[in-house]
Amino acid sequence: MLTFEHVSKVYDGNRIAVADFNLEVEAGEFIVLIGPSGCGKTTTLKMVNRLIEPTSGAIYLNGKDIREQNPVALRRHIGYVIQQIALFPNMTIAQNVDVVPRLLGWPAERRRQRVRELLELVGMDPDEYADRYPSELSGGQQQRIGVLRALAAEPPLILMDEPFGALDPITRENLQEELKALQAKLHKTILFVTHDMDEALKLADRIVVMKDGHIVQVAAPEELLRHPANEFVASFIGKERLAPGLELRTVEQVMIGEPVTVRPHTGVAEGVATMRRKKVDTLLVTDEAGRLLGSVSIEELNRNYQRAHQVQDLMARDVPVVFEGTPAREAFDLITRERLEYLPVIDKEGRLKGLVTRTSMVNALASVVWGDEASA
Repeated sequence: MLTFEHVSKVYDGNRIAVADFNLEVEAGEFIVLIGPSGCGKTTTLKMVNRLIEPTSGAIYLNGKDIREQNPVALRRHIGYVIQQIALFPNMTIAQNVDVVPRLLGWPAERRRQRVRELLELVGMDPDEYADRYPSELSGGQQQRIGVLRALAAEPPLILMDEPFGALDPITRENLQEELKALQAKLHKTILFVTHDMDEALKLADRIVVMKDGHIVQVAAPEELLRHPANEFVASFIGKERLAPGLELRTVEQVMIGEPVTVRPHTGVAEGVATMRRKKVDTLLVTDEAGRLLGSVSIEELNRNYQRAHQVQDLMARDVPVVFEGTPAREAFDLITRERLEYLPVIDKEGRLKGLVTRTSMVNALASVVWGDEASA
């Protein structure tokens, strides 16, 4: 779809903006260029629609060298969204959206239908918004129109240069979600520039990390988090996002170490008081040696509170368990398959060692993905 072959851009004879850039972008791929200021990401983007001409190398769009195409005609077939939006203030929203189709000579009715279709795609009622002017819209709505304008002529490629960078965090996140939803429907080829790693990880199929004009690493988000190419990539991603080398191997890594227990002869009223004090909805019943005998739930206590005197009268004895050393994945699969709320962990003598719950599993997985701060 889009191919960069040894593309470089040099200014003033010796200032290298982009150096030997090589990349193959597949049709329908969402590629994010990211790196520190001055790394060459925006220069790379602008070379695709020839707003900047490369010093050397070649860029091919659908197999055709872009240098052999008229720059104006080329740009009309490439969507372009920038941070400043640049809507025409004297044009209505409909006129802003259909600028390129009008330049391409689309019939008026086709343009009208395209505007309605696109506005509906982002939840903006055409009857309400088509005849408004940009000044009547919020910043987030204006940016939506900027995206729609880039989509209007159904271009095979869309370039986006920090399109959400000037928006407040909530609007920015909402538009990121909308862009993801649009991409899932339309499967456009998108080259997207950002300085925000969270944005890159959220949107990209592949991320191109750049430094000093060079590509440092190209990888899918998960691969980038697990295997950064070097210290620069790791530091740019940020320690809090990197997946540490730890893997969840056994239930000991995911269990609660001291679950709430009672003895079988504990009174029902005392059991309820323990639940309230410990903020739990299930009690594990153990003997004097710590061996697991069963469990009693708040539902069981509620149903039989009047007729029972001790928790042993109500406890379930056939509680599913796992042994110490059981792979964490097996415990997780068992909880999921059997729709269990918890899973006691016992040793070979039947002594209770811990408790795996859905929450403890989630917390452990979060600590693997995001590090120690996830549990802070």
